[in-house]
Formats: sequence, C-alpha cells, structure tokens
Amino acid sequence: MKTAFIFPGQGAQYVGMGMELYNYFNIISKIFNKTDEILKEDFVKLIFHGSDADIKKTENTQPAVLMVSTAISQLLMSEGIVPAMAAGLSLGEYSALVTANSISYEDALPLVRKRGQLMNEAVPAGRGTMAAILGLEEDKLLLCCETASELGTVIIANYNCPGQMVLSGDGKAVEKASQLAMEAGAKRVVPLSVSGPFHSPMLKTAGNALENELKQIKIKKPVIPVVQNVSAKPAVSGDEVRSMLAAQVSSPVRWEDCIRYMLSQGVDNFIEVGPGKVLSGFIKKIDKTVNIYNVEDSVSLKNVFNALKEVEQ
Repeated sequence: MKTAFIFPGQGAQYVGMGMELYNYFNIISKIFNKTDEILKEDFVKLIFHGSDADIKKTENTQPAVLMVSTAISQLLMSEGIVPAMAAGLSLGEYSALVTANSISYEDALPLVRKRGQLMNEAVPAGRGTMAAILGLEEDKLLLCCETASELGTVIIANYNCPGQMVLSGDGKAVEKASQLAMEAGAKRVVPLSVSGPFHSPMLKTAGNALENELKQIKIKKPVIPVVQNVSAKPAVSGDEVRSMLAAQVSSPVRWEDCIRYMLSQGVDNFIEVGPGKVLSGFIKKIDKTVNIYNVEDSVSLKNVFNALKEVEQ
C-alpha cells in the first residue's frame, strides 16, 4: 500500500475552514497560532470569522490554504499516516514542499503571500481571464487557441483530468477560443472567477520577481518525492525546486500527468489534504480503481482513519 498526499490550490478556500479541527487538536492550533505570529496579525480570526470577500483576496487565500493544508498534513503524519509521495495543484505545491521538508513553514507562509501579490500585479485588472473547457480533446482545443491567438495570448493552462482543461490569457482571446471550443464539440465552457490569467506567459514578470524572492530562502531537496506541476516529475534538488516554482507561475499545470506519474510508481491511496474535494474528483476521472480520501474536518478525518485501518487488516 502506497499513499500520496495531494494538496488543493486557490479556489478551495471557505470561511471557517479548519476551525473544528483547531478546537480538537493541539497540533492544529499550534500551527494556526504560529501563523498569526509569522504574519504579525489576527489571521486565524479572519479565516474563521471574516467575510467571504476577505478570504477571497489573494494575499489572504494563499497563506490560508497553505496553513490549513500544512496543519492537517502534520496531524496525519503525527498519527502514523505518512505519504510516500506528494503533489499539489498550483499553490498546493507549496503545501507539498513544506510537508516534504523542502521549504520551512516560516519561509513558505510569507512567500505565498508575496506570490499572490506578484500574480495580481503582473497584469492590469480585467485584462486577463480563465475558462474551464469540458468534454473536448486536447488537439482540438489547441487548434482553437491557435486560431484565437490573433486576438491575444491564450493557452491551455491546466490539464486537470480527461475531459477538463482550462484556458488562460487575454480576455478577448479566451472568449474567442471558448466560442470555437463549443463549435468544435465541447460539452460546456465555464468562465472562472479569477483575478488574472494564471499559468500563462502573461505572468512571466511575476515569475521573474518570484524567483528573486525564492533566492532569499533556503530550499532543500524534498525528503519524499514531490511531483512538480511544470515537469510532472519529482524534483532532484533544492535548486530545481526553486527554478520550477518560479516557472510554475507562467507555465501550464500538468496535473493529470502528475497523477499518472504517481500511479506508475505504485501509489494506490490518495489523500486530499486541506479544504474541498476538487482534486479527488479529478483523480476519479483519471483512475477509478484507486482509493481516494479527503481530510478537512473531524468526520473526513475519522473516515480516513477507519478506511486505512481496514486496508491494513
């Protein structure tokens, strides 16, 4: 039995996430309280009792998701559930790297806050957007992007699972490519509520600025393999982690390939660690035969403990 932890990215957040576990487990409250100290503000109070608008601000979302995911992963490992591999979607890659002792939590927290600011500042508000395309083959969607690129930048930014990819780029170009995708046979187009064209070349300046931030912190080779978004392969050194994190901001997220790599390495249990079940849904479409769990509250935590005990027996 080989278990992988997978970590959600931006968009999974909600007001009150982690609060129940905070009240039950010292290891959770310790990490949450440490977050307040690192950020020098009442951050936990904001996440538990703030408004939806507050938690959706990128400078809050990114450290909040990292905090909840990191705390739950530490809880699982303290209970003997230790991953053989890890991966995270976009922002979630930082949670995976903290879990793998590649980046310290003290460094990762301000880093992801800065990452959010840099991503927001890279492109003027309203110029870029993203849209999920459901039920169309990759080659057809690439042709749609090629045709629409006369209106501006548009690329496939996320390869999430069979039948779901995400476009990113200039608003008009994404709109045109989405229209062409429907004409080419896509089942649905879902415009995403995002503040910019993430994982597209339009964020190259953000990636360059982030690289300077990454140079200021210590990054080690992960102690367990962390499968990277950009390459869909584990990092072999701290320097590679650094360069891949800088590139990740403006490069496509190859999530389906990341999962397929882990499957090829014998992973048969996936635990989504942190808010939501989006990644679990993607994995079900990639391979229906593997065990998929999520942990975000006491009920889902108990389900994982019970399920893994049964598997061990």
